[in-house]
Amino acid sequence: MRILSYGMAADMTDEYVRIGESTALDSVRHFVRAVVEVFGDEYLRHLNEADTARLLAMGAKKGFSGMLGSIDCMHWAWKNCPYDKHGQYKGHVDKPTIILEAVASDDLWIWHAFFGMPGSHNDINVLHRSPLFDNLAEGRAPEVNFSVNGHDYNMGYYLSDDIYPPWATLIQSISRPVGNKRQYFAKAQEAARKMVERAFGVLQSRFAIVRGGARFWDIDTLAVIMRACVIMHNMIVEDEGFVVDHNEEFENQGDNVEIGRGRRTRTLDEYIQAHQQIRNKDTHMRLKEDLIEHLWNHHPDLYSYNI
Repeated sequence: MRILSYGMAADMTDEYVRIGESTALDSVRHFVRAVVEVFGDEYLRHLNEADTARLLAMGAKKGFSGMLGSIDCMHWAWKNCPYDKHGQYKGHVDKPTIILEAVASDDLWIWHAFFGMPGSHNDINVLHRSPLFDNLAEGRAPEVNFSVNGHDYNMGYYLSDDIYPPWATLIQSISRPVGNKRQYFAKAQEAARKMVERAFGVLQSRFAIVRGGARFWDIDTLAVIMRACVIMHNMIVEDEGFVVDHNEEFENQGDNVEIGRGRRTRTLDEYIQAHQQIRNKDTHMRLKEDLIEHLWNHHPDLYSYNI
């Protein structure tokens, strides 16, 4: 726990537990694997109906009906990256890094964690390889049907920054907003999107091992460490007051929001069609325009704004 929480070197543990460096490293490996094996299914679970209802209720309070959280990527520096892999793992920073893609909600719970892509990739490359929308495309995710500004939608969405593509399931800000409505939407989206960046900050403050340079040599061990830290982070969030009651009902999920169970396993044609719907640019543009109107007309006082 000292290695994970304080980021201390393994050879420093012999001062108080009297074990060697190699034994300390083996202990860390056994510990994080046990955390993932025992608690992974519960604290890094896929969204169920109750989870979806809770996230939609949080999104509705911020004025974003149908929102399921915020998505972004974090780079973890790899101090002991083998020299022959430096070109693969160096990106916009002048040192090797490994990328964590995560989705977080306003209570800092991390619902999705995809780790292991080399730091030379950007957020778009990571998204195309991520399993984030696999359950949605395969029909296993809970159905989300909601209405905004008189238009009906059947998929939830995530708030993201401007690098992400204009998909129906991703809503970005407006880089150069013109007019009061668009300026207000841009401010609201950027304020609400900070939830995932706050989650990254809290994760790094609780587990200094993912804040400093990673000292392990193999990527598999680093992946298990990151996954275990995310699991323990969610355990702390739950311990501090976020308790899941699967029988709890939420009345304020947004305008005409309905939650349903995932459908049967889809055929190949249905799977391809679902992916096309997820990436539909026209749906994205219409949803963004509807959200602009919805925020301006129904939530004018959530975010302070000076005309």
